[in-house]
Amino acid sequence: MSVDLKIEDKTMVKKDIKLLNKPINVVRDFFERVTLLNRFTFRFFKEVFKPPYEFRELVKQSYSIGYKSFPLVALTSFIMGLVLTIQSRPTLATFGAQSWLPAMVAVSIIREMGPAITGLLFAGKVGSGIGAELASMKVTEQIDSMEVSGMNPFKYIVVTRVIAATLMLPVLVITGDAISLYGSYIGVNLQDSVSLHLFFLQVVESISFSDIFPATIKTFFFGFAVGLIGCYFGYNSSKGTEGVGKAANSSVVLGSICIFIIDMIAVQITSLLT
Repeated sequence: MSVDLKIEDKTMVKKDIKLLNKPINVVRDFFERVTLLNRFTFRFFKEVFKPPYEFRELVKQSYSIGYKSFPLVALTSFIMGLVLTIQSRPTLATFGAQSWLPAMVAVSIIREMGPAITGLLFAGKVGSGIGAELASMKVTEQIDSMEVSGMNPFKYIVVTRVIAATLMLPVLVITGDAISLYGSYIGVNLQDSVSLHLFFLQVVESISFSDIFPATIKTFFFGFAVGLIGCYFGYNSSKGTEGVGKAANSSVVLGSICIFIIDMIAVQITSLLT
């Protein structure tokens, strides 16, 4: 009987130790992941300025990341502008302020909704694609074969994709904002009759440089974060089909979180400077 009690006591002690070590392990894994991501970022900045420069691969990735993402961004942006206009009209009509509808929608889309929603779409489509693609290359040992053949796989694979994502997201956001405003114009004309010239005249009068500049600058950081995180999880994925799925999933989750964090910081900086 005493032997059984001792065995049970030892089992309980082991369980208590595991429970105590679990938070410690989570914190340790978090800081290890942050450290590895920082080293990956420093390596990117080290490699980006060193020749040779992979211009052809950069153009190819820009086409794949930017042009192929345009249909999704265009459709989503059009629906966003249309729905925002339709939903905002009853509230403004209550106060007799329907004439402010184009200005309100323009400021909302250009300042916040356009960059944030397009960035999240970009993280879902491009971030997961980059993570899965690089993880598949890792599984099939294509990256190892590049190193054996004397190439620099980091520069050819990672640098080109991060730069392409950084440059293409602002273009998609600007284009998406224009399509959203056209969707808003369609929404206004569902009940009223407003000319295209008058609508965009009200839009231009409502926005200023202080609205456009911060919203555009932060999209570069959105694209950089999505591209870098997708490349990091794909380039450092574990071998096996399970690693491909984990890399794609982690790229989307962490990329989306980074977009919210960068957006929050950008809003705070903008509010301090204006």
